[in-house]
Parts: sequence; C-alpha cells; structure tokens
Amino acid sequence: MNSLAKSWISISADSDFSIQNIPFGIIKHLKTQHISVSTRIGDTIVDLSVLADLGAFSSIKGFDKSTLTNLYLNDFIALGKTVTSAVRLEIIELFKESNKDINQKYTASFLQLKDVENLLPVKVGDYTDFYSSIDHATNIGTMIRDPKNALMPNWKYIPVGYHGRGSSICVSGHTFHRPKGQQKPADSEFPTFGPSKLLDFELETAYIVGKSTTLGESISTEKADDYIFGMVLFNDWSARDIQTWEYIPLGPFLSKNFASTISAWVVTLDALEPFRTKGYTQEPKVFPYLEYRGNKNIDIKLEVAIMPENSSETVICNSNYKYMYWTMEQQLAHHTINGCNVNIGDMMGSGTISGPEPHEYGSMMELSWKGTKPLKLNDGSERKFINDHDTVILRGYCQNENIRVGFGECKAKVLPAN
Repeated sequence: MNSLAKSWISISADSDFSIQNIPFGIIKHLKTQHISVSTRIGDTIVDLSVLADLGAFSSIKGFDKSTLTNLYLNDFIALGKTVTSAVRLEIIELFKESNKDINQKYTASFLQLKDVENLLPVKVGDYTDFYSSIDHATNIGTMIRDPKNALMPNWKYIPVGYHGRGSSICVSGHTFHRPKGQQKPADSEFPTFGPSKLLDFELETAYIVGKSTTLGESISTEKADDYIFGMVLFNDWSARDIQTWEYIPLGPFLSKNFASTISAWVVTLDALEPFRTKGYTQEPKVFPYLEYRGNKNIDIKLEVAIMPENSSETVICNSNYKYMYWTMEQQLAHHTINGCNVNIGDMMGSGTISGPEPHEYGSMMELSWKGTKPLKLNDGSERKFINDHDTVILRGYCQNENIRVGFGECKAKVLPAN
C-alpha cells in the first residue's frame, strides 16, 4: 500500500480516519435500524454490506458477505486475517483518489455520522486486564508501599494480569452510575458501605483476539500477531477505595466490574504496523517463551480529558503506548503458556499506561498523587478523583510525516450512584 495515497472522500488533515486506517466497527442506521459492519473514512461512514451488494469483495477467496450484517464483528473476524486484510486493502483501492471516476457507484454505501449509532464492535467472551506499564506500577507501588519496594518481586518476570468482567464493557458514549461497595477509611477501625468516593479512570488500550485456540495449545511471541485482530482505546474505570479494601488476596472485584469503556472502531494491526517502535530494555532477562525479536511497541500518542457538565474539557494527561514494558505479544504468550484457550472476540487490556513524566500519568491516582495534589480544570474547579456528571474522554492516534491513524474517542459520563 502506498502510504502517500489520498482519498477522493473528503478527509481533514487532523482526522484519525485516513485512507491508511480503515478500521472496522458495527453501526446501526437510526432511520432503518439496519445493523452492519462498517468502516470510517474521515467523517464518512461506509456500510460494507451495501458495498458488497454493489459488487465489492467478490474476488476475495473465502469472503462471506453474510458476516457483514451481524450484530458483532466476531464472524467477520473469523474469516481470517488473509480475508479481512484483503477487504481492507480493497476498500483503500476503491476510495483512492486516482479511482474516483470509476467508483462513483459506491457512494450509495455512504452514511453521515449523524445518521448512525456505533454499537459494541465485538461480543466479548472473556476479558483479561494486564498490569504492564512499569511507570504506572512503580508509581502505585511507591504510594502504597515505598519507593525501594515499589515493584513486587514477580513484576519483571511475568506480565501480571487478572480475569475481568466482559459483560460490563460498553462502547464509547455510554453513561453509568457511580459504583457502591465496602470501603475502609484509614481513620476507621471498621469498613463502611456506600458510593465510591475515589472513582478513577485508567488510560489503557485493549487488543481483540482474532483467532481461536484449543485447550492445551500455546501461542508463541513469534506467532502472536497472527492471533491479534486489532486494537481499541480502553478505559478500565476503577473505584480506588473499594479496591484497597477488597483486593487482598484475590485482586480487584467490585472496584472494576461495574463498567469499562472502549472506542467504537477496531484499528487493525496492519494499519498500526508503520508505527512500531522499540520498547524498554527488559532486565532481568525474560524466560525463553517471553523473548521476542524486532520492535513490538507502537508509537500511539494518548491523551485524557475531563469535561464537567455544562463546561468545556480540560486535557489532563498526555502519554504514549510506547512506554509499555510488556508487549501484547508477550501478554498473549504468557496467557496461553499453560494451555489456556482463547476465542475470537476475547479482549486483553494493557493495564494503565503511564510515562515517566508527571503529565504522562494515566490515572487520577497518579496525577493527583492519591488526592494530595488536586488538578485545576479550565472552569476553575479542582479534581482529586472523578466527580458525578463528569465525562472522561480518551483519545489516541499515530502520526508520521505521511499519515495519521487513530482511534477516535473513548468517552463515558459518570452519573450519581443508583
């Protein structure tokens, strides 16, 4: 693919959805209620089921257009990367500037943003959340233990993770109620019950498993990319006060399972490949099953904004996915080294992504340093953690001198406890 290719569809220079991107998602036509697999180019939604009806993709071996009218991407993903990559490349070819005159009939597949609703792109069977940012883990460990023992002894040997709740993963634009649960204030001998007072966001990405395995099978770091369909932005909301009381000995429970938010468009690894970059040096040397070759981190520029009700937003964090210590490939290799099987649509969260500088911290826990350093917003208000009626917005994109590939927004609004 020519990275300098331009589209005959109008695309602004700062759009996440360039002709080099071509992500996949599920949209519902608001007028007809028709649901279809679609892509986005600039601010134009392209209904792939209509595109197929107009004759697109017919030459792709193994393509099945019935997968384009399903409620989730899972069956489309199951066609395999050879097919889905060919679909993406054909879309790029159809809407390349040089092919404008011969492809006008395909405008029948175009929809405007105001006429569609994005739905959850995949049916998430299982969800695992990792803890793979060394800067984040060091910050949290420094707060709750001490700087000398910030990282637990196992942290540099294994990509630490836990099994999360898939049913409460929602697509960008949703609302949820502040979670309730038990907390134990530092000045109290006994726990209390009520709404969380320390509600936090977590700046993450997640990858979607694109190929199933059988029980007993393992995935090597070398083969891992064959099993990863693409990535989304991910906000793994966290109730810090509930978490502090409950997480020993089995980890987060009510503090995490109430809501997680993902961006609507799944960006393929093919689109992200030009932005691969070197990660942290891993010392001590990892076990052979976690070793990998080449650059496996990705230069994804990330930001987080808080928007109070009836006010403008304030960007409070600028970080980057390149700061990940453990890569997606290592996470998947570790997840399956014991024979754990994975399925198409399974989702793996990166864990909070923090960089080494304070403005790169990926949670309020770090940005306000456990509430001791309140952040001032543009409207003059302050935040130690997230308030009721706040909307939190995650954004992410890759950019070089030629192209921009991004994810759009990942946002949700907090309502008062139910």
